[in-house]
Amino acid sequence: MAVKLKSTNREDLTKSATKEIRNSGKVPAVVYGQNKEPRAISVDSIELVKTVRDEGRNAIISLDLENSDAVDVMLHEYQIDPIKDELIHADFYVVNMSEEMDVEVPVRIDGEAKGAKDGGVLQQPLYVLQVRAKPNNIPEEIVVDVSALQIGEGLTVGDLPSASNYEILDEQETTVVTVTTPDTLEDVEEAPDEDDKPELVDPEAEPLNEENKE
Repeated sequence: MAVKLKSTNREDLTKSATKEIRNSGKVPAVVYGQNKEPRAISVDSIELVKTVRDEGRNAIISLDLENSDAVDVMLHEYQIDPIKDELIHADFYVVNMSEEMDVEVPVRIDGEAKGAKDGGVLQQPLYVLQVRAKPNNIPEEIVVDVSALQIGEGLTVGDLPSASNYEILDEQETTVVTVTTPDTLEDVEEAPDEDDKPELVDPEAEPLNEENKE
């Protein structure tokens, strides 16, 4: 069931009016998609942030439009003020609940790898997966169980359990997580030997300046 969010039309698109909207605790936004004309609106900032936090980035939102029927939307893009760390703009995309769409879904690691307990290092090169699904079937996250992984083992996209209601679009051989040894063979080979003699230095060579001694 879609989460409800109320919106208000924006008629005045000047900078002063937009600033006033933000000062009132709302976020200026645009809703578009499915052959609908883009529409300037505003939504309550706290309500939007709460919805995304509680329901996830790909939540289906029933957007209540002023003087119009509600539409099913997803938060497509948003902008954050880097100084104030506040939401300053949002784009909502109207979705067709019967059509598949491509989205990014976060990957969450679950469990403690056996190899990590033995001194290995758990590494996660992939934090999001490209997923194709109908809006109601988009998972909030994809959980990857790593508890059985030993040192030197890993999981690729092809190793993930298949699902009947969504498709992962990433290449099957793409690495999701690995458990590596703390010191690789290359590190050992490059490590200095205590018995090695120091390299001879040409006494006539120019001394290093202070900047290059390090």
